[in-house]
Amino acid sequence: MQKRKLSSVNFENEQALSAECPFNYTLSLIGKRWKPAILWKMYEGVNRFGQMKKAIPQISEKMLSQHLRELENDGLVTRTIFPEIPPKVEYTLTDFGKSLEPVLGKLYDWGEQARKASTTASNQED
Repeated sequence: MQKRKLSSVNFENEQALSAECPFNYTLSLIGKRWKPAILWKMYEGVNRFGQMKKAIPQISEKMLSQHLRELENDGLVTRTIFPEIPPKVEYTLTDFGKSLEPVLGKLYDWGEQARKASTTASNQED
């Protein structure tokens, strides 16, 4: 992943928007393609890397690892390594991460309704 230069105007704008607008701050934490799906699966009890990969088969291992690291860095997820052979790693939602569940639930419900409305509208045009 290519990182944006810290001195770039885009980076500065992104930082300013996140600092000033709660909506943009929230999207900066969960706005990437796979993050809502990863979090949603964790609410359902999926907490091991392999389980997540099976639950979201379209995601690459690289993207899953990257997003889990970002979610951990943002304080939404904790990673626990158990000293076993083979090593066992579990991801758990922090209280901060758990607090997003009703927000994602509302987004899910809205998306479901909007998709149905869009499908109905496009079927009526045919």
